[in-house]
Amino acid sequence: MRSTVHRHLGKVVAGTAIAVAGTAVMVAVTLPGTAGADESGGTGKAAGSAQQQAADGLGADGLGAAPGVVQQAPAEGEKGTGRDPLTDDETKRVEQLAVNQQFLNSSENVDGKRGPQRLDVQLADPETSELDNPNAPRRADVTFYDYKDDTVVTKTVNLDSGKVEQTDTQHGVQPPASHAENVEAAELLLASPQGAGLKADYKDATGNELTSPDQLLLMAMVYKATPGRQSGDLDQCGEHRCVRLFPKVKNGPWIDARDFVIDLSARKVGKLTG
Repeated sequence: MRSTVHRHLGKVVAGTAIAVAGTAVMVAVTLPGTAGADESGGTGKAAGSAQQQAADGLGADGLGAAPGVVQQAPAEGEKGTGRDPLTDDETKRVEQLAVNQQFLNSSENVDGKRGPQRLDVQLADPETSELDNPNAPRRADVTFYDYKDDTVVTKTVNLDSGKVEQTDTQHGVQPPASHAENVEAAELLLASPQGAGLKADYKDATGNELTSPDQLLLMAMVYKATPGRQSGDLDQCGEHRCVRLFPKVKNGPWIDARDFVIDLSARKVGKLTG
């Protein structure tokens, strides 16, 4: 890393633990070391030895075992059984079943478009009466965030009947952000005057201009404000959907952007003080 990379947003961070405090709930976030093209951290000797043994027809233990062969994963079926994880087909189907026309028209996603923002899809736990039933129906819980009224909506879908059996709506609850929300948060930060430091640090680290979130690896943490501790720009975080970004240059260092909070509901960028 060039020695000039220490300004702007504060710093480019390589191999450090960031303590996330302030008005948010205190959470320790450990950032991995600077990631280069080779992130193994080894000396290369072991790899070279294994390669030579493979060339000699020996295993890594030198006892003549044949080199390992990576086998292709078996084809995934359209439908799982029992407590098997949801298949891709089941996940797609349950998302479609969970969003009827009324929900589609009345909700809004992180981009401000029609339809809720999907957060997560998980296999639902069986009902108590079905615990010993091997033929119990498979269900899935689909969690959405509705930016129209800042609510978390969870729908339980019966995959056998294709019906939504339960809908739960909560206010003031903030599940972890989805990848789409992380990308939108980065878009808002880059478009804001507050994003100038991020762009400058990226250029110091790479020599290139930062124009798109696609140039970064993004992690984020949901931010909930403590009433009275921050400015009016951020005191609604918790009711609003707010995140703090932890961007990383692809094949490069982390950039410290933790002082900024992106309010996805209000589509504004604020800065923590104190």
